[in-house]
Amino acid sequence: MRFRLAAMGLHLLASGIVLTVILGGLYLGWYRWPGWYLADAIQVTLVLAGVDLVAGPLLTFIIASPAKPRRVLMRDVAVIATVQLIALTYGTMSLWNGRPLYYAFSEDVLSLVQAYDIEDAELAIARKLNAPLLPHWYNLPRWIWAPLPQDSAEQNKIIASAVTGGSDVISMPRYYKPWDAGLPELRMQLKKIDDLKYFSGNEKKLLKERVRAAGLAADQPNTLALTGRGRPLLAVWDPANLKILGVFRAK
Repeated sequence: MRFRLAAMGLHLLASGIVLTVILGGLYLGWYRWPGWYLADAIQVTLVLAGVDLVAGPLLTFIIASPAKPRRVLMRDVAVIATVQLIALTYGTMSLWNGRPLYYAFSEDVLSLVQAYDIEDAELAIARKLNAPLLPHWYNLPRWIWAPLPQDSAEQNKIIASAVTGGSDVISMPRYYKPWDAGLPELRMQLKKIDDLKYFSGNEKKLLKERVRAAGLAADQPNTLALTGRGRPLLAVWDPANLKILGVFRAK
């Protein structure tokens, strides 16, 4: 039993170090709050943790035996490690391809834009028309303004696409503009919590309590919804300098 526990402990330690380095790098680089929450990355993370921190070490505990020839034991551990590596690679690529690239203000909402939201064809167009704001593999999340184009035909086309579940302007880097350029429009879109359409009545009540507990005004037009694949968050702003004072969960 001591031999099995030692083998499992070593396997758990090695798996924990590798997983910590990968998830830590992704979190500190791209997924730090509120990116992790808005991207709904917890499911992939739990699968990775389950395979690397539970299944792998547990299988090592089962197959480890002091009576087993060392060569056979090493072969069995190598098979387990290979399966773990495949799962780790798949999960890491899923997180990489879904990494947050932009926090985009468009119309009356802030939205998280992830890497797989932007199609290759759109990247090719943006490379010609809007290279400075084009996403590159090394870019950390940036705050941008994504207004609808002034051409009414293009506006209608994008709106129709968004309504039917297709591409929206926030996934079209050709239309991106610097964050500061959109601040006057953002100021006009700030709303009271009660006027936001992204939260239920009970959620608005809870948000007000949390905003007040943070020492911020809960009855002023100083908020916007922050959306992604997870539940929307509430962003509270300083209307004077348009800096975010806090981001709050509705649950």
